Formats: sequence, structure tokens, C-alpha cells
Amino acid sequence: MQESRLKPYIKNVLAHMPEDWLRLTTHRLDIYNESLAKVQFIEQFEALYQANISTSSALSELPTAFDYIRLGHPLSCVLEWTIAQLHQLNPKNVISFSSKTAPILAVLRKNLMENKHTQIYYTGTLPSHFDLEVIQQVYGYSFDIKQVEQTNEIPATEHTTIFISPTNDILDIHLNASIDFFISMHPHFGSIILANGNQNDPYISEIQHVRRRETIAMTPAHTLTVLQQIIGQSSSDSSADSFEEHKGIVLDSIKEITGVETTAIIGSSGLSIQYAIGMGLIHHALENHKGKAIKIVVPPNCYGGTNDQARRVAACIDNVEIVDLPVDGGNDMVQSIDVVLNKIAMEDAVPFIIAEIPTNPRVEVPDLEQLKAVLSKKRTTKIGTEAIDPVFILDQTFCPNVRFLGEGDILSSVRAISYVSGSKFPSGGRCTAGYCVANKKAAALMKPIELHIKLCDNEATRHQIEILAEQMPSMNQRISNAYQNTREFVTYIENTLPEAKINFVSEELAQEGFTPSVFSLDLPTKGNSEEEKESYKRALNYKLINAMIQEIPDESKFCVSYGQLKGCYWTIPATSTQGTTKEGDKDYIVRVSLSGNMNMELHKKVFLDFVNNEVN
Repeated sequence: MQESRLKPYIKNVLAHMPEDWLRLTTHRLDIYNESLAKVQFIEQFEALYQANISTSSALSELPTAFDYIRLGHPLSCVLEWTIAQLHQLNPKNVISFSSKTAPILAVLRKNLMENKHTQIYYTGTLPSHFDLEVIQQVYGYSFDIKQVEQTNEIPATEHTTIFISPTNDILDIHLNASIDFFISMHPHFGSIILANGNQNDPYISEIQHVRRRETIAMTPAHTLTVLQQIIGQSSSDSSADSFEEHKGIVLDSIKEITGVETTAIIGSSGLSIQYAIGMGLIHHALENHKGKAIKIVVPPNCYGGTNDQARRVAACIDNVEIVDLPVDGGNDMVQSIDVVLNKIAMEDAVPFIIAEIPTNPRVEVPDLEQLKAVLSKKRTTKIGTEAIDPVFILDQTFCPNVRFLGEGDILSSVRAISYVSGSKFPSGGRCTAGYCVANKKAAALMKPIELHIKLCDNEATRHQIEILAEQMPSMNQRISNAYQNTREFVTYIENTLPEAKINFVSEELAQEGFTPSVFSLDLPTKGNSEEEKESYKRALNYKLINAMIQEIPDESKFCVSYGQLKGCYWTIPATSTQGTTKEGDKDYIVRVSLSGNMNMELHKKVFLDFVNNEVN
């Protein structure tokens, strides 16, 4: 493909691209086919290129590339496609990361599963936090590493070869037949990995899945900068000048909101934080509880990313095992934890519990006094020695305003860590960066967590910190406003369609501070068998969502987000957030999330019309 034709086209694309490409963290599910993530977007984008069409309207009609920018987004796809054209590769062979080190870990993980050896070559210097000993001993990855001056020093071998090029010019890429994976590593933007040769095609989905579950794609802001470099446009990063000031605002805001004195760790996404928590705690356990089994206790129907990531970690490390924790749909979280911890104590294993409060999507809150009692309970092993006390890892994304861990708060007396996904209320849907804090009892665990967030290069970017600094001070007020709208809409549905089942917090829980702006809705159904009833309900779900987004396209959206600055988002967890959850644990219900800025009367009217036309 001629550079002379490619670069002017990309220049026009950047001039006319939709604002959403740069600003949104979630995209429309109604034009998204998960099985064709990236592929469908690339195919239609290339058709526009061939026809030399780059108008705003044409670009706006392209299908959603990925539902979350954490996984990828239009600009990352355009960048990967452009680099592929410049190096005569298939676009699927080019994957960009916000992290410099995650693509290395992705190849190493695949080779661990395949029992294959990896030979790593690099020029210059590797990132200072990329601790080779930790990668081998904690992650279990096998490799040799050697510094070279240039790529022609790399010999042909039967092993997998990775070449790492740390550079200020991330587009300085030189492939040869001895390199299986070329990684161009930029000090601020992240990295780009190129899979070289058809023999490495089996790695592509695995590398993509690491980006999906343990890190994020190169951010839209950084991707735009790289694309501008390709076409010869200059750009500047103004956030670098005030980074320390912005970070100070964010850290102070988190302390004020959580009531916790330990310094927060800010990651590139909620799952980046969760991965650092998981690997940090495992690292701590390997050093302090040598030879003992490690049990990660996780609800089987919780958010698919949480579930999938935990199981992926356990699959890589011999003495780590997943234990299911039933918490929803008639199961009591406290009772389940008690049963599970008793069993783990008898095995003299190390327990880590991951749980959401409120739960997603059923929006249930356990009895917190009973939860504290169960977590505080002294247990013994089968030989009568004292069992290891659990670490409770709390995903409080749905209620980041609730104080759980501060001095005197409900979970201050047990080892507990909480984390929040930043694409929700912390940023109002403007970036993915999230954070975690620990109470005093768990303060010592923050050091290994910080080690692993840095090793994986999953700290928040400067631009993400700038967005959080702008948004965090108003977070609690936005939570309050959104809850008021949600309560009003829930009450309206209860009065309009009383036979529907709504999962939402009680007025009593709201008085205690649990004020989520999301609820789930089980629509009434009919049929002569359970199969007919389920089929009818699922069809009715989509009719409701379609009615909302067709009648209120400026505000209602088929999407998975939460805590957004405006509008109302609709989704079906079984087909979006629970994508990798076992089928029997999925929820085929409607999940609705509202903001504090939306036309409530219009939403009520459309819902009433839906009831009159489709239900009554």
C-alpha cells in the first residue's frame, strides 16, 4: 500500500472523526458483534479507505469495535490497521497496549500454557520495575533474556523469540524472520506488539485476551498522538506539566471519600487494579505462607471480567485455586462466606475473597454486621492450629461513596481492600482509571500490590489522572443526584407495572448510604412451560431496550456503563457484563443505570407506552 495515499487519508480521518472516538469509555451494543470485535470495524473502515470516504457521517456509522475502550476502540483499531499496512501485516497481528510490559507477559503466559520456552532479546534498557525474578518465581513464566545491539544478532531458533525495542519513536519497527514478536515500547504511550508470521497466529487471541482482562488498550489520547506522528502532525501533552498537582487532588479526594489514611494506588482500569491486588496478595502469600494452598473465593455470577481474570490467574499458578461463592438469587453472601471459610480453614489454606457490594446485577447488600462477624471469626485447622485470616477484597464500584474501611467503619477491624472501576462514577465515564485503598489492618499488603501494578505497567496515565482530578471532587454529589433519579424511576415502574420484579436497594439501605443508580428489572412473562416463559421474557427485554433507544436516542443507549454524566444506559448482563460467566449463572434480565442529568418525564412516557403496547 502506498504511503503517499495512506497518510493523507488518515489525516482526513483524524480531522473528521466523531468526538466519541476520543471521549467515550463505552460504546453502543446495538451495533456491536462481540465475535467480530475489531474485525467488523476494520473491514468497513478499509472499505471507506478504498472508496476514499472520510466524512464524519460515514465514520459515525462504523460498527462498534469493542464495547469498552479498555479492550480497544476505534482509534486503536485505526492505528493498528495503519501500522499493519505500513509493514504488510494483517491488522489482527498488530495490538497496542497502554502498558509497556503487558504484551511480554501475554506471550509468556501463552507459552506457559503450551509448555514452550521463550527467548527475549532487547536493546537499550528495560523498564526499571520489570522484575525478572518476580516474573519467573511468582507468575511462573520461563524465559531467557539477552541484550543485543541490533535485530540481526538474533539467531534462528525453535523457541519463541521476542524482540523489545524501547524507543521514543514507537513507529520505529524492523521485522525479520528470526523475530516472532516485535514489541515497540514507548516511555509514555505504552507499546505495540506485532505478531510476525502465520505460525504465530494462535497467539493473537491470547494476547488480545490479556489486553481484555489484565490491562488496557493504548488510550485514545495516546493513540491519537501516535497517529498524528504518522501523518507528520505535532502534538503536546499538557497534562505532563501539572501531573503532580493533579495526582495530589485525586489522592486527597480518595482519602476524603473513603475515610482511609493509606495512600491509594491508581491504576489504568478497575481490572488493572484487580490484577495487581490478586498478584500482589499471591506474592505476599508465597513469601509468608510457604507451601500453603491459596484459595481465591469469587462469586460465579459476578462481573465477567472479575470472574474470568481470577480463573486465569489460578490457571497459571499451581497452588492457586478458585472457590465459588454463591451470593445472589436467593443465596446469602454472609452464610456462603462462613461455609467457604470454614472449609478453607480446615485445609489450612490462604483465603482471598472477592465480592461486590452491592452485588451486580441484583443490587443486593448483605447484613454488614453479620459480614464483619463472619470475617472476624477465629477458625482453626483440622489439627487445631489457628487458621489464616481472610483478606476481603471489596469491589464497591456501584457505591464508591460508602465508607467501609476507615477507622471505626464496618470493615475496619478485618483485613480489607476496596477498589473502584474508574470508568464509572470516578470519571463520569470519561476514562477507565480506577483506584484501590486498604484499611490499617491490610496496609502492609499495599506494598506488594504497588509492586505488581508497576511491574505490569498498569498505573494510570497522566491524562487519566487529569480527568480524575477534574471529576473526583464532584463524585459524591453526582452519586446523590443519580440515585434520586433512579429512585423516582423505580417508583414509577412499580406503580405502572406492579407485576414486574425490581432489584434495587430499600429505602432503609439508602438511609445507610447505599445509593446506587442502577437497578435490574425482571419483566412479567407468559407461556405454557419454563422454556416458553424464559423465551418470551428475553424477547420482551429487547423490545423495552429498543423502545427506549429509538424514542430517546440522545439520552438512552444500549450500553454497559454506569455513573455516566448524562443519559440512561440499558443492558442485559448475560449478553454483556457476564460474557464469560458460565451459562447457568447468567442473568437474562434488564439492567438500567441512570445519571443525574436526564429527561425523566420523557423516560416515564416511553416506558408507559411500552407497557400499554407490549405488556397489557
